[in-house]
Order: sequence, then structure tokens, then C-alpha cells
Amino acid sequence: MEIDSFLQYLTCVKRYSPHTVTAYEEDLNQFVEFCEKVELVCDWKEVTSGMVRRFESGLMSGGFVAGGQERKLKPMSARSVRRKLSSLRAFFRYQMHEGIRTENPTESVVVPKIGKKLPVFVPDYKMSELLDKKRAARDDFSVFRDLMILMMAYCTGMRRSELVGLKLADIDLSGGVILVNGKGDKQRLVPILEELSEEIREYLEVRNGKVDGRHSFFFITDVGAPANEKFIYRHVKKCLEEVTSSAKRSPHILRHSFATALLNNGACIEAIRKLLGHSGLSATQIYTHNSFESLKRVYNQAHPRA
Repeated sequence: MEIDSFLQYLTCVKRYSPHTVTAYEEDLNQFVEFCEKVELVCDWKEVTSGMVRRFESGLMSGGFVAGGQERKLKPMSARSVRRKLSSLRAFFRYQMHEGIRTENPTESVVVPKIGKKLPVFVPDYKMSELLDKKRAARDDFSVFRDLMILMMAYCTGMRRSELVGLKLADIDLSGGVILVNGKGDKQRLVPILEELSEEIREYLEVRNGKVDGRHSFFFITDVGAPANEKFIYRHVKKCLEEVTSSAKRSPHILRHSFATALLNNGACIEAIRKLLGHSGLSATQIYTHNSFESLKRVYNQAHPRA
């Protein structure tokens, strides 16, 4: 059951990131294994909606029966199952577009419902506390670099992959903007705060001495090599441990904090959408649920007893 042409389509036409394409590949390979070993089907044309529903049920319950033998799996969350079904839906749409199938067997499958989780964020005062602490110790390059990672993520809302891909040519200090290369090769301009601009200038003086023209990536390791995603994740996690006990301490928390801070201080949702690089408002609107400070201000201003 071939999937390579679909993966090529995601890479070359949809221009999805390697990470996203790998996620699709893993989801589809798991379904292929289910079809071949459980349903005894080796042709995509033979896949039915009933097979997809049984696949979904097995993922949720944590097991399949193959060849008279029960295969135990760790039960998956509704969110994970929804993602796998979304991968299958996209794959069968592709097959219909290519004329391989005439119907999509996932269309009649009811996906499991999930409760919406509010984005985790770090309050403004805690971020200020953390940044001030790092500034006080920035004579050490590793601390200065970590400060730069924190500020860049918190002041621009950039994703981890965007931080890793940031190059010197993307930063226009005289124009006060950063060119961010986002998902699907979509580009957007993000303004640079004056405070961030000053930190960038000082960081570049030290960074350029360590790199000595070997490459143009903005974020580097202690030995001057380009920082990768694991490096960024590890250092942000370690820094956030100093100000929050939340289980989630990834770089994405700083993106959530950026959006929540803007919303709490009166920015319109459409402007936030553009700054975050979201293609639609639905992904941005989740932050409105976090904006309790904004609601409290409205309440205090409008209620006659306030």
C-alpha cells in the first residue's frame, strides 16, 4: 500500500515541513499495518469506512485482534486519534483528486470529541522577573544567548522552528522589522521593539566573534555552531523552570505568552493573527479565553458597583 507519492505531494506542493510530513508518514504507516495484518487488505481501493471505524476504535481502546492474536496498544487520547484520522482524510482526498478512488471512506466516520485546553502562558510580571535575572548575568555568553532566545520568542511570538531558521539577513534593525520564514514557506514581517533591538545589537557583537563568518544563523551554541530545535527547547525549558511550575515549559509557551500579553493590552485579534502567522482566525481565537485581565478591566470600568 503505497504512500510515497502522497508524501512527495505534501513536501513539494503543500510545502509542509519535514516534521509535519514525518507525522503524516507515521500515521499512514500505522493504518497500513492495521489493514494488512488485521483487515487482511493490501490495496487502498479495498479500504472501507468500516475499516476506518475499527481502526479508530482500536486506537481508543488500546488493541486489535490480528490472526486470532490480540495485539495490545497503549490507548490513545482523543486528540491523537483525531490527528490520525485527519491524516487519513487528507490522504484519501488526495487519492480522489488523483482519480484512484471515487469516495473518501473517512467522511462518515465520527471523530472523537475533545475538550478545548486553554493555552498555557507565563504572566508578564514573571517574564519581566526572568529577563531581568538573565540580564544581570549576561557577561556569560551562554546566559546572554539564552536571554536572546527568551526575548526573541516572547517579543515576536516566533515558533521554535522559526527561531532555529532565523538568519542575520532576516533582521533589519534600521527598519525595525524581522522577516520570519513560517510554516509552508510563508513569510511575515514582525516589528522589533526598541528594547529587543538594543539587545540584538549587543548580542551580535559577541555572536559574530564566535562564528567568525562560518554561517549566518542568528542563534548559536557555545562553540559557535547553528542551534537546532532540541537545543532551543532544552534551554528554554531550563529557563522557564525558574519562574513557573507548569508541566509545560516549551518554547511554544513563550508564543502563547506573547499573544496573551498583546490581547490583554488591547490588540485586536486580527493583528495578533497576522503577527503569529496563523492562516485563519480560529487558531488565534483560543487566546481570547485567556484574556481574563481584559475582561476584568471591562468589568471594573462598566459595572455600576465597581
